[in-house]
Amino acid sequence: MVSTESWPSRYCHLLESAGLSKACLADNASPPEGDGAGMSLASCLEQPESLRGILQMTAGEPRDFRAIRIQASVLHQNLVLSIIAPLTIRLLLDGQSQAPEPGHIRLHCADGATGWTCAEAGPAIGVAPFTEAMAARAKDWYPVFRQEFGVSPGAYWSSVGLALCAPFSALYDKAPPDTLCREATEWLAQFDCDAKKFIDWIPAEFNQHRCAIPQRRGCCLKYKLPEGNYCGTCGIYRKERMN
Repeated sequence: MVSTESWPSRYCHLLESAGLSKACLADNASPPEGDGAGMSLASCLEQPESLRGILQMTAGEPRDFRAIRIQASVLHQNLVLSIIAPLTIRLLLDGQSQAPEPGHIRLHCADGATGWTCAEAGPAIGVAPFTEAMAARAKDWYPVFRQEFGVSPGAYWSSVGLALCAPFSALYDKAPPDTLCREATEWLAQFDCDAKKFIDWIPAEFNQHRCAIPQRRGCCLKYKLPEGNYCGTCGIYRKERMN
């Protein structure tokens, strides 16, 4: 069995095959920093009614459970792509990263927009403890988003899977597709959670250029927002985009 700690080296080889250096991804390896203001993720999980109030204001339909479910799904996707994704990139670039506690992650709301920040991420840890911690975080957060707001398993876990695969998505059109698909799939299998069940990596061709793309098995529902559209990883819209 290949050691978990070998992954930074494997990723470095993948970068080299794509003709890139670590410096090319450095700007993508940090979550948005905040000033400590806003409701913490810990509070959102412990007091879901408070988060419901924010979702109701954003949805504009306080009695429409479907509208709130869409907002919760998109908010969760924003959470994992804003916080988990850059920290995972940092892990494979540097061999260590942070796994912030929910109390360090905050929801910032201003001018009708919401987003997540992380002012304090905690101590750096290696690959094995990171994969364990992030899988545990995802499993801990799941019941609230599922039971309180109706986010589907497919939507939740495919968003988590995209975040954990962020280092590989960054190379989708640069690294050898078959190698990228294999490495990304094996990397996601390191996490003891259901994310690996809801992401498929497939080789594709766009404008006569071969690439590799992650495809969700669950829809984040973002396309149902007034300003929404199909995501590039949307499995629902896959056939139309690939023809």
